[in-house]
Amino acid sequence: MRIVILSRNPKLYSTRRLVEAAQKRKHEVLIVDPLKCNIEMEKKSPKIFYKGEYLKNIDAIIPRIGASVTFYGTAVIRQFEMMKVFTTCSSQALIRSRDKLYSLQILSRAGVGLPKTVFTNYTRDVEHIIDSVGGAPLVLKLLEGTQGLGVVLAETKNAATSVLEAFNGLGARVIAQEYIEEAGGADIRAFIVDGKVVGAMKRQGKEGEFRSNLHRGGSASLIDLTDEEEKTALKAARSLGLAVAGVDMIQSKKGPLVLEVNSSPGLEGIENATGKNIAREIIRYIEIHED
Repeated sequence: MRIVILSRNPKLYSTRRLVEAAQKRKHEVLIVDPLKCNIEMEKKSPKIFYKGEYLKNIDAIIPRIGASVTFYGTAVIRQFEMMKVFTTCSSQALIRSRDKLYSLQILSRAGVGLPKTVFTNYTRDVEHIIDSVGGAPLVLKLLEGTQGLGVVLAETKNAATSVLEAFNGLGARVIAQEYIEEAGGADIRAFIVDGKVVGAMKRQGKEGEFRSNLHRGGSASLIDLTDEEEKTALKAARSLGLAVAGVDMIQSKKGPLVLEVNSSPGLEGIENATGKNIAREIIRYIEIHED
């Protein structure tokens, strides 16, 4: 098969591992920067022009679309879909997962456990928002934040009021979320491929840090999911239409609660923590479903 990996950086760990896994299984691999693709449309003849030639005879694509290029990256995926090319992440699933508010609404409707969350359009009644999620401490998140950036733990009501008013003044859209103290600054990532959990790790934030992101100095270790955690992760990915996903959850007294579902989850942390060849699982998924 000819497989295209949509990635802006061929040196990234995830991109390199996918190339290695595909080549080991005798597939031809092209790394394509989605921002350098020209999308051409005419009646029943969608095309993609890239670096002086049209991309032809492509069997499958693996989108590795960064959050900052979601709009154009989605358009490129959609064009491949119009060309009848198999994709590990559909354009619509990417849109759903990248819109934090929309994805939480979908998860809520599907009956997936979530920390209590409130979103408002620059209301002046910040006290009601704080009370609605159980008071301080609470977590405040920018809708556009990634990798732990734009996430604040407001430990007191006064601090929460100040942060919300500051965000409102800047015109920044923010959600307020219940703080789950018993999680202890840790979360779980379940990596899902084709309706199965192929690896799971527990991420622990560094001392004094409530965010567990590995990019922010957190550590990762292998974990065996409970049945409830596995069911929650699978339901979350399925409700967003994602065949390949990283589902982030926290353990609480109420059971597992989903924080976020990532449509382009990194491979480095999960492969190192679990010792599993996750890249190979993604290539196998393409082999099974491409036809």
